[in-house]
Amino acid sequence: MGDSMGIGLAHVRSWQAAYKGLVPQHYLDGLDPVQRVQVWARQLSEGHQVGQAVLVAEADDEVVGFVSVGPSRDDDANGQGEVWAIYLLPDFWGQGVGKALMRAGSERLRGFGFTEATLWVLGTNERARRFYEAVGWAPDGASKRDDSRGFPITEVRYRHRLG
Repeated sequence: MGDSMGIGLAHVRSWQAAYKGLVPQHYLDGLDPVQRVQVWARQLSEGHQVGQAVLVAEADDEVVGFVSVGPSRDDDANGQGEVWAIYLLPDFWGQGVGKALMRAGSERLRGFGFTEATLWVLGTNERARRFYEAVGWAPDGASKRDDSRGFPITEVRYRHRLG
């Protein structure tokens, strides 16, 4: 349960910090680390298919962030990889850990044979967008609206050549 505990906590704490003011506060306040840990424990115990990976960053033997990668889930993917998620505890923002996770995730996707990858980011998350652009990703013009959480969010897609 160790990695799932750290991944789940990083997931929730990162969301609560990164999306403050961007999504309704009641939603952020209602995020349950225990539930998220259970979701990650289930996902990690099921194992990964070829072409999928979850990589963690640790400090003092504790998980402080993670990146999850695999085949693109988009209809127009054409054999591309995707960064499904990348989250880092706020105390570790701006220290190079996120860049190291992105590099490791990209290298893993390249190792799986992908030459290009995408990711989706909340359109109003300027901090994340600056981060992705600083590590070589660029918006490709695609966007989508997600109402599944009870409020609308618009995500934009970023793309990066891996090789």
